[in-house]
Amino acid sequence: MSEPREIAWAGKWIMAIREGKWEFVSRTRGIEAVVILAIDDADHVLLVDQYRVPLGRRCIELPAGLIGDDRAGDTPMAAARRELEEETGYSCAQVEDLGFFHASPGMVTEGFTLVRARGLQKIGAGGGVAGEDILVHRVALRDVPDFVAAKRAEGFAVDVKILLLLAHGMLASPPQPPRA
Repeated sequence: MSEPREIAWAGKWIMAIREGKWEFVSRTRGIEAVVILAIDDADHVLLVDQYRVPLGRRCIELPAGLIGDDRAGDTPMAAARRELEEETGYSCAQVEDLGFFHASPGMVTEGFTLVRARGLQKIGAGGGVAGEDILVHRVALRDVPDFVAAKRAEGFAVDVKILLLLAHGMLASPPQPPRA
């Protein structure tokens, strides 16, 4: 049986909560996030990088955004289309719900809806809204591991959701030496 929850601190966007010995963070007002896996017809994925204050450096990420932060009746699909256009400058013909996930369940209650965007069309510059300073990268899927390694070497952080694009190579068995 769980113990009562106590809000230790609450701001506009997040709150710190205690439940027994556990301390964790939650978004306020029931706000959730959407993360967009956008792969075009030429097998290029859209990635973004932006400065993340908690990390103190730029971070390579999939495009993403908040659902319902300032729009009544917002939905994951509407937010995905809006955030894809704002951050990357691409629109999409279709958005497919891939499920709801949690990235750091031992510390944060926040989850996100993962969507796949198809039928991409470049319609603008992207870069986010005022003050976001988002840079867009269109990377061939086969080049993602090298791209991520290069960005890491430059000092970039890498969001855990990038593992979606790296998992195949990371899970592949190492080559076996030839038999004599």
